[in-house]
Amino acid sequence: MSDWTEKYRPSTLSEVRGNDKARDALKEWGRTWDEHGEAAILHGSPGIGKTSAAHALANDMGWEVVELNASDSRTKDDIERLAGRAAKNTTLGGTGKQLIIVDEADNFHGNVDRGGSKAVTSIVKEAGQPVVLIANDFYEMSNTLRNACREIEFRDISARSIVPVLRDVCRQEDIEFEDEALEAIAESNSGDLRGAINDLQALAQGRAELRAEDVVTGERDRTNGVFDYLDTVIKTADAEEALKASYDVDETPDDLINWIEDNMPKDYEGRELARAYDFLANADRWLGRVRATQNYSYWRYAGDNMTAGVAAARDGEKGGWTRYGPPSYWSKLGRSRGTREKRDYVARKIAENLGVSMATARREVIPHLAAMTHHCKNRELTVAMTARYDLDAEHVAFVTGSGEDTNKVQDIVADAEQLREEAAVEHSGGAFEGGRAGGTDEEEASEDAADGDGDGGDESDDGDGQATLTASAGADESDDDTGEAESAEEDASADDQQSGLGEFM
Repeated sequence: MSDWTEKYRPSTLSEVRGNDKARDALKEWGRTWDEHGEAAILHGSPGIGKTSAAHALANDMGWEVVELNASDSRTKDDIERLAGRAAKNTTLGGTGKQLIIVDEADNFHGNVDRGGSKAVTSIVKEAGQPVVLIANDFYEMSNTLRNACREIEFRDISARSIVPVLRDVCRQEDIEFEDEALEAIAESNSGDLRGAINDLQALAQGRAELRAEDVVTGERDRTNGVFDYLDTVIKTADAEEALKASYDVDETPDDLINWIEDNMPKDYEGRELARAYDFLANADRWLGRVRATQNYSYWRYAGDNMTAGVAAARDGEKGGWTRYGPPSYWSKLGRSRGTREKRDYVARKIAENLGVSMATARREVIPHLAAMTHHCKNRELTVAMTARYDLDAEHVAFVTGSGEDTNKVQDIVADAEQLREEAAVEHSGGAFEGGRAGGTDEEEASEDAADGDGDGGDESDDGDGQATLTASAGADESDDDTGEAESAEEDASADDQQSGLGEFM
């Protein structure tokens, strides 16, 4: 079953409901873009049709679309690579225009984006193509960026405007309905058209008729509801309660799993934590199938595992207050290319050492190492890991989460280097002991020349070096037994040395 919000996305601006003023302003902006050349910021609450309106405009104008999500691509390099080139060039066919859509543009914040906000500002000022920025909170964006764009505000959609959309969807899906049921869905979503369509799809599955009593009413809290839900699923609810409560949370399964995964370890421990992670792993597999097949009916299986499964994994109820927070995964979306390079370096070292693929090293080995060496608390294990995989301070910091310049990371790297040196000597087979046990023929010849025992002639002679080497050679020829014995000893010593190094290498 396809996602109804995508299936019934408006294809033209005339189909956009509930924001006539904003719709007309956007249409006028697009029609006159050649005259003013400004970028536009469409801002307003989530789920009210901002992105859909931008796509509908492109369809009306016959423009191609290049879409960039600020949560996925937040660095200067990412933005210039994906949007900058398109904004300065013509379409692939060399004619027409491209509409550059930057979704979630208010997610650019300060240094974490490594120049991302400045890159977008530069693009909207210099673009040779129309640019639309999508934002939930207009005032979260920098003044410079806001001043460079035309503001178009989308307001929350009234329930009266939502109901006709739900009615059209039901008719196209051949679902009988009571008007009271659709009104209840519209009222409970507080102006969020996307949420209303999602609720309709969830309630209509397996039904040929939708009645008022089938709708569980109750207005969503779109700002704090997820924290209340975390308290419910992690601390008190049984499996059925946790599943039903998730229906009132305005988060997609892709986001909800990150909320639960990051906050669950704050209350769970031991075996209950391991069981809960098993359920989250199953949920992630189902989400992977959704991404691979675009079959959104698999969401229900992901939801069952991440909500009912996590609640069922708990041993009894939890008490007290816990400080829950947004998923750290979201902040990691903005990590720099340097961070990815560190990850790949560590994965490559692990892959070479263990004989596994880099993908396996990234997905399975690094997370375990990070958990076991978190903030270098298990110092002995951290030193062993650093030595085995030949990690520098920056790579130890990446795995453990400790600061690269901290004394403990620097000391661990130093101890790991010493551990590697000790291991080298241990596996050398004595090659580094006993001084110069395996000297070369040239070194011995030089020593013979330096000894100058008088057999080779006068040391003051200008050719005494050549004379000494010649005399030494003559001495070797005149004393076959001695030469053969020394040669045998030298060969044996060289063999021992090579054998020891071979084991180490």
